This record gives sequence, structure tokens and C-alpha cells, in this order.
Amino acid sequence: MTEKQLSEVSVPARIAAPDEGITQDELHLAGRNHAMPLEALRYDITPVGLHYLLVHYDIPDVDPDRWRLVIDGRVGRTVEYTLADLWARPKVTRTVTFECAGNGRALLTPRPLSQPWLDGAVGTARWGGTPLAPLLREAGIGADAVDVVFTGRDHGIERGVEQDFTRGLPLAEALREDVLLAYEMNDAPLPPQHGAPLRLVVPGWYGMAQVKWLRGITLTNCPFDGFQQTTAYRLKQGADEIGEPVTRIMPRALMIPPGFPDFMSRVRVVDAGVHVVTGRAWSGRSAVRAVEFSADDGRTWAAAELGARAGGEGDDFAWYAWRFVWRTDRPGSHRLRVRATDAEGVSQPREQAWNRQGMANNMAQCVEAIVR
Repeated sequence: MTEKQLSEVSVPARIAAPDEGITQDELHLAGRNHAMPLEALRYDITPVGLHYLLVHYDIPDVDPDRWRLVIDGRVGRTVEYTLADLWARPKVTRTVTFECAGNGRALLTPRPLSQPWLDGAVGTARWGGTPLAPLLREAGIGADAVDVVFTGRDHGIERGVEQDFTRGLPLAEALREDVLLAYEMNDAPLPPQHGAPLRLVVPGWYGMAQVKWLRGITLTNCPFDGFQQTTAYRLKQGADEIGEPVTRIMPRALMIPPGFPDFMSRVRVVDAGVHVVTGRAWSGRSAVRAVEFSADDGRTWAAAELGARAGGEGDDFAWYAWRFVWRTDRPGSHRLRVRATDAEGVSQPREQAWNRQGMANNMAQCVEAIVR
């Protein structure tokens, strides 16, 4: 396919015009992908069908009997594994919260055009598989190795570039003991839409690092400069800026909206009285240290009770439960907000700083509620 043909079929990235509604292209994306319903925050482990989903291109048709994983590049020897080879290795299970880097994009003004997430691009699963680091060491890590590059089988065109979805990690990150090659999700075989037969799990990083339908791992002697690394997933203001890379998940809390919803607007209807508001909080940077609730659009905040983290010992990147007792006897409209603060003292902003790709948006959730 020529560059001219590619440019004709691949829509360039752009920012929505003032008052421009959701486009047909965005609706195509929204119809294929889905957010986690906020009421699913009640589950420690998100059921597979409720976990958020983002598929960049198509779900590949992979024959597990013919599938192979190749590790090559700056290694002592190129190695190849079948699924049976990986199943025979020591198995580890990790509970990890995933969040899409574009979560909240549709709330920005002006809106970057892409998958129009509101605030539900998140989920927590039990990922079962084999640790990555021993495989790399067995292949023989070259003394000059810098990055570990992961290539999936999903293939498409993005901004005129034909590609397999490919991302890189610094070698030190790839060698963390909690990084997995996962073939199970919630104690069952990995579903096709979530990357079967094998995917990468990098606890603490946004979803773009969790490469699905994994087919190749290559060690390089220089930083990876592929499209998904140096063009996409960057924090920048202008189209021509290099920007900063998106990496670890910023702190965030979400509530299960109280009361019951209006069908179209999702505005909540709440009876006056006492309500126990619950939800989840997480961060890919450090432990969550506080969650706060506001019933007046963030003018005042009160401490919520922070509960246990999902998972078990060693699951340092799974979300926490929290609860807050909200007493209200004032009829009318309320704007409820919740925010998290991590151990590094980083807290969610009330309003999000804008960036061109709509990435790493962690502004405090807002829920419209009418008390009657």
C-alpha cells in the first residue's frame, strides 16, 4: 500500500471543533470497545464481561496449536516457545488494576478525537501466567541491551502508519518480578478479546503497555522508537511537540453513583437521608493513602474510610475499597466528587490540565445527583 493510499484511509489525529459532537468515527470505536459500568466497582475482581476493553485494530485469528513466541535481538540465543512450553513453567497469579491511558478523554474541552472514554476505562483482574524475567535471562541478556520490545499480532493503520501494535519497556522494568506473560484471566483461559493466547501484564502501567496477542519479544541496544512509543501515548500540547511519554497510572478514585439513574442523562435520583457511598481507588505510582468525598462540587472535602486492597500479598497494583457515609437532607441538585491521594502526595485535580491526545486524565470524578 502506498503512502498516498494510506493517507486516504487513515484519519489523522485532530481536535474537535467548538461544539462539535461525537463523530461517526468515534461511534465506530465506542461500538467495538466498552467501559466498565461503575456499579461493577462493587466487585473486588471485575467479571471478565464487565472489565473495560480496548482493541486498537481487529481481534486476531490465532491458532493456539500453531502459535509461537520468539525471543530474539540482543540475546545470547534466539528462543522459541509453544503454549505447552509456557504452561509447563512455574505459574504465578497477580491481581492487577488496568486503566486505559485515554480514560476521561471525552471530558476534555476541546475534545481530542479518539476512543471517547468518560471514566469507566478500568478493571481489575486475576492474571495467571509465567514471569517474564526468567525467560529473558535464559535467552541471555546482552550486555548492551537497553529496551525490551513486545509485538502483538493485531495489525492495522494509524495516522497513515501500517503496523503491528508494538510497545517497548526499559530493561529494568521488564525484569521486575511482577511482570507476567499471562495466559489466564480470572482463573480461566484468556479470552480472545483480552489477548489470547498470551498477553503482557505490567502492573502499575497504563493499558497501552499490556500488549495483547503477543508473538515476539526483542531486546534492543537503543530505546524503541516505534509509533506507539514516540508518536502515540505522549503528553503534549502541540502536534509537532515530542512530549513526555505516558507510563504509570496516576492516582484515581471512582464511586458507585448512589440512588438510581435517569436513562439518558445518567443523572442520579437520591432520597434524602443517609447513604453509604462506596467505590475503589488506585495508583500505579505508589500506595493510595487517602480518599476524600465532596457533596458540593469540590468546595469542601471529607475523609472517606479506606479499606483493603483487592488480591493478596504482593498484589501492590490492585485497587482499594473505600466507603463514605453521606448524610443529606437538602433537596435539589448536588455535584458529588471523589478524589484519591497516593503515598507520594499526588492528588487528583478538580479540573484536568489539557493535553492533545487526552492522556493520563485523572480529574476528580463528578456525579450529578438530585436529592428529593
